Amino acid sequence: MKKSAASPGGSASALISERIAELGDWRGSTLARMRRLISEEDPEVIEEWKWMGTPVWSHDGMICTGESYKSVVKLTFAKGASLEDPARLFNSSLDGNVRRAIDIHEGEEVDAAAFKALVREAIALNSASRAKPSGAAKSPTKKKSSPTSATRATPAAKAKSRAQATPRAKPKLRAKK
Repeated sequence: MKKSAASPGGSASALISERIAELGDWRGSTLARMRRLISEEDPEVIEEWKWMGTPVWSHDGMICTGESYKSVVKLTFAKGASLEDPARLFNSSLDGNVRRAIDIHEGEEVDAAAFKALVREAIALNSASRAKPSGAAKSPTKKKSSPTSATRATPAAKAKSRAQATPRAKPKLRAKK
């Protein structure tokens, strides 16, 4: 595992270890197992501690978060909707356009190989997104010219320009009686 991102109150890895220890029940052992599977799949994973106490695993972007609730340990994949899930591990947050989550209840065990495949795919997606060229590095394309603030006409100048460009109808004259 790479060095964790610095956080107030200690390293993220130490804070995650503390969270696992303080849970002390099936949730702590489940979170510890999922953490171990992530680091086995990616020894370069970066552990972070965000949002006032959420463990986060990243590699070229966020892979997933690990949250613990009273009756569930939730692993939310940041770009889960874009990942293939042939083992159907995702069982929560299925309606969203971006995220997907795995809710693990007491007594349930996630298939290690399928989970590692999701982690591997999330890393590949993050790395591919990072490898795309930025706007400046893209191949040159002809841009349409747009006025800049320095060349923009004021409303009065626009009205004057319209008046000069638009031919006016000659006023109808009445004959005097």
